[in-house]
Amino acid sequence: MGMTQEELANLLNGRKSLVCNYETGYSTPDIYTLCRLAEIFGITLDELVEYESDRESP
Repeated sequence: MGMTQEELANLLNGRKSLVCNYETGYSTPDIYTLCRLAEIFGITLDELVEYESDRESP
């Protein structure tokens, strides 16, 4: 989206180092942050975490 780490951090009310830690895998965002990230990027939470169910719906 052409966004800097600092710009994303500001949207998350955090620091640039927080975003860097997520990108490098040093830390993992909590569920509330994941939901906010999905909202920021205009995608679903499943898309954000690249989840695909291999089960059939009931």
